[in-house]
Amino acid sequence: MSSSLSTNLTNRLQWSLFSLRLGIFIVMFMWTMDKFVNPAHSAKILQIFYGITGSNDFAVYVMGALQLLLVLAFLTGVKKRLTYGLIFLMHTASTLSAYKLYIDGFNNLLFFAAWPMLAACFALYLLRDEDVKFTLK
Repeated sequence: MSSSLSTNLTNRLQWSLFSLRLGIFIVMFMWTMDKFVNPAHSAKILQIFYGITGSNDFAVYVMGALQLLLVLAFLTGVKKRLTYGLIFLMHTASTLSAYKLYIDGFNNLLFFAAWPMLAACFALYLLRDEDVKFTLK
């Protein structure tokens, strides 16, 4: 492969990985902000999808604060093996926790958007060492 072609491919790969990271961040950031804006909604999600009952606002705020630290570290590429891995695992749990909704797919079409995002999280985790655009060293 010529040096020019290799440089071009590397550049396109880096922009592609950055776009995946940014897109995943936007989704995860909104879910994080939901914990602060509407903690009752987050408590209801914990109950319905994860079977966790009795979450109060304080517990949801703490979860939100921890998640905010994680998604910001993810966005900036800090400790990629850990942060990309945790984001992938969190989204895997989220995707699989809605398994009942996939059975009645045509009444729950929006939930299917989780699958391409899961694939993006997986691809980004696998290619984390190549994801260097706009990351902290």
